[in-house]
Amino acid sequence: MNYHDYLQLDKILNSQVPESDKQGMSAHDEMLFIIIHQAYELWFKQLHHEIDSVLEIMDRPSLNDNSPDLEMIVHRLRRCVSILRLLVNQIDIMETMTPMDFLDFRDMLRPASGFQSWQFKEIEAKLGLKFDHRHGKEYYTSQLREEHINLIKKAEQQKNLLQLVNEWLERMPFFDEKNNWEGFLVHGSTEKAHPFWAEYRYRYEHSLSEAEKLNLPVFDETFINGPVTNERNLSFDAARSALFIMLYRRYPMLQLPFQLLNALLEIDEQLSSWRYRHMNMVHRMIGTRIGTGGSSGKDYLKAAADKHYIFRDIARLNSFLIEARKLPILTPIMEKRLGFL
Repeated sequence: MNYHDYLQLDKILNSQVPESDKQGMSAHDEMLFIIIHQAYELWFKQLHHEIDSVLEIMDRPSLNDNSPDLEMIVHRLRRCVSILRLLVNQIDIMETMTPMDFLDFRDMLRPASGFQSWQFKEIEAKLGLKFDHRHGKEYYTSQLREEHINLIKKAEQQKNLLQLVNEWLERMPFFDEKNNWEGFLVHGSTEKAHPFWAEYRYRYEHSLSEAEKLNLPVFDETFINGPVTNERNLSFDAARSALFIMLYRRYPMLQLPFQLLNALLEIDEQLSSWRYRHMNMVHRMIGTRIGTGGSSGKDYLKAAADKHYIFRDIARLNSFLIEARKLPILTPIMEKRLGFL
């Protein structure tokens, strides 16, 4: 095996064909522009590879939380975070190109645009961004080829990562078995609530300032009475399990589940950072001009960045945390179940 042949470098190194060269008006920075975007698409391919493997594992009939499977999921999601962080930092290289350097070849690219990156749109769909939640949904596939539209629609019709995480959280057996909570100390009323949630609500209420008291009705809707609408992506049971994992993450059995949830939040954070860096770069390069693909440029990117948070329902659970020293003390049975014994 030869290094050159194994990596198929003939194909890779001969795949940069600047449009300005073809038109006899060579623009030096177009080579940088092409290579950066090709690198993006290669990393998008790797993200698909990682996300597909996670989806396959999580879609199995029974995911054993005490098996290597969960560790593998966390490991691959962390790799996704590292790749996304690299993609954000790659903008630093793009910004070595000045606006005038870009104008040397920009008009030759019309109507090509990063908006036509079907791989990125498919990644969003696999992670859990629904069509109805997209900004500009009426034309987000309008510039794509038919085969690429079909790939995105197929991803939207299959179970996405957010749905599979919801199902996984719903299977957590924390509150179903009564003997887990025998002898649990409760200050709040248990008339409507499970003993743990009655006690936790009592402690949460006493942790709030006057300005934060409006959080209580939202807490009750999320963890006590159940949601009024079905607009949220996390079900009632899944939200309970997720917050419990966050609260008691120091117990051995909850460390990997917490790392999984945290990795999802990091993915959202890096995607958001990428969108905002991209938006600022576009504003720096073209100001308020229309994008090469016909979008409103910076305004479109800003609106998408504000709206496209995929795991927002997990992030909002941080509103219901209290100090670790004020957490309810679990029963000996629950402590044993969450330990390694």
